Parts: sequence; structure tokens; C-alpha cells
Amino acid sequence: MQLTFRRLDLELAHRWTIARSLGPDGSGGSTVFEVVLIELVDDDGVMGLGEAAPSARYQENVGSTMAFLRQVDATRLSFEDFAGSMNYIDSLGANDCAAKGAINIALLDGAAKKRGQPIYDLLKLGFIEKKHITSFSIGIDQAEIIRRKVLKAEPYPILKLKVGGPDDRQNLAALREAAPKKTVRVDANEGWKTKEEALKQIEWLPGAGLVEFVEQPMPASTPAKDLVWLKRHTPLPIMADESYLSAKDAAHCAECYHAVNVKLVKTGGITGAHTALQAARRAGLKTMIGCMIESSVLISAGAHNDPFQGVTAQKGILSFKDVLEKSGLRVKARNLRARPSDGDGPAG
Repeated sequence: MQLTFRRLDLELAHRWTIARSLGPDGSGGSTVFEVVLIELVDDDGVMGLGEAAPSARYQENVGSTMAFLRQVDATRLSFEDFAGSMNYIDSLGANDCAAKGAINIALLDGAAKKRGQPIYDLLKLGFIEKKHITSFSIGIDQAEIIRRKVLKAEPYPILKLKVGGPDDRQNLAALREAAPKKTVRVDANEGWKTKEEALKQIEWLPGAGLVEFVEQPMPASTPAKDLVWLKRHTPLPIMADESYLSAKDAAHCAECYHAVNVKLVKTGGITGAHTALQAARRAGLKTMIGCMIESSVLISAGAHNDPFQGVTAQKGILSFKDVLEKSGLRVKARNLRARPSDGDGPAG
């Protein structure tokens, strides 16, 4: 088995700003997001694709991801021995979930391709056409730009608005002006620091109409008693994101939240995400599968200049109907504009 990896810049259509990246003067955010693409190729020439979208929130970045990948002895990986391969990867350290997730996905991609199956059939997960609906996320911005983004997102039936800045009310009003009848999800990204502030910011949201839930209203480090208080008093359901990293957080989140957001980059790939989903559901939590800024190796249309052809999200509905690749992840590469680095090339 041979492993290669490279850095890729995903250029965004709009500046992406959330509460954590918002400066005091309204500046912040980014128009480019860096990911790491990996390829695993076995002796038969079968290639498995993976992607890491590391986040500084979890003390990971492109540099740390590539450093982890350089440690990997690819001769110890095999599409035929997924469990043994992942045991080896997990033995390399306790962290680096984004990098481990990329390996996890590439191993499953290759294993499924060798059997001529999509991954969802290999793992007996199933995929139902015209059922799974995704939302369109809109970062913190000026109200007029919010309005334009909402109009551009007209095909999507559900919108997610990032909040946690001084202009939240104006931004939601602008969204409602452009989309008066759409369901809206609100994401504070740990932006409100006390339970009193969080409740005050949540209480006015139902007045905007059709607000479904509030995601991560307070920091993950908030004492459980404060989160329990907020859960008891909030007029809207609250969802954990930064508070739910893996299945081990299920009991805490069941006490403090109504729902959880599961992301592959937090859980270390597809298998970790599946375990986290099952644990949350057993604990009575509602679940959502979320993403960072990613290409179709990880999600459908996660980045505006998606370098892969894969699952589509027309009108917000996920579909594999028109995908040419029939096995594995069911994605094909377009022309990639990878930025060279000293980490490009084979490892192991």
C-alpha cells in the first residue's frame, strides 16, 4: 500500500465568519480554507480517497495533519483488513482526529471499490433518494450581504444562520425579508458566555418565526449545571456541536442538550461518526450530521469550488442519482489546484 497526500486551498464564494473568528470591529473570517487530500493505492491499483479538514478549535491544522500522515507506515494498511489498519492508526496517538478520519475514509473507499459497492452498502447503512435534506449555512456578515446570500440560496428549503455578533437581530431580519417562510437553524458557535446572556439571546428568536433550534449557544467548557439550567428555561431546543466530539460525550449531552451535531472530522471518520450517532440516539438525543468546510470527499457541496464530482444537493436534497462513480465514496476528481508543500508525495 502507498499513501500520498497534498494540501488543497478551497476558495469560498463569500467570506466565512462565525462567532469565534469575528473581530471587535466586525472583521475576521476567511475566503480560503485549507484541507488535506489523501490517496491510498494498493498493489492492484485500487485507490481510496480521504480528506482531512482540520480545525483550530480542536488544536489541529494542516501542518499537524501532515505531520501525523508522515508518521504512517502505509505498508501496515490494507483494504482487506480495515479493523487491523485502524487499530494501527489509532496506536499512533490519541489526537489528530481529522487525519485519522481521512485514513478511515480512504480505507473504506478502497475496500468498497474492491467489492464493487458504495460505502453505504458495504456498511449496511443504506441511502434513500429524495429523503435526506441539507441546510445552507450563512456566516456572520452585514445585513445586506446576508439578504443577497439568502436570495442566492433560494433552492435550499432550510437555512442555517451563524450568530454571536452585535448585529444578530438585523441579520435575522434581513434573512426573514428575503425568505419569510423558510425554516431557520441558528448556530452561535459558543458565542454566548453566560447562561443569562444565552437565554436573553435565545428568547427573542421565536418571534422571527420558524426557528428550529439553537446550536452550541455556550462554550463546551461551560459547567454542566449552567447548561442544564439553560436547557430547562430555553424556549427553543439547543443542540451540541463543540460539546459532542464522540460517543463518550453522549451522557453529558443528554443531560445538557436536546440534540447533537455529529461531524466526521471530530469523530475520526465514518465508523466513529456511526458509533457517535448510535450512542446519541440510545441516549434519547436527536441527531444531525454536520460538516466543516469540505469537498465532496467528506460531504455534498461542502465547498463552493468543490474539486470533486460526487453527491449533489439540488434544492437541498442529497442525491447520488446522477453520480458516475458507482462504488466506494462515489466521487471522481476534477482538475485539482493543489498547493505544493514539503509534505506532498509518498509516505510509507
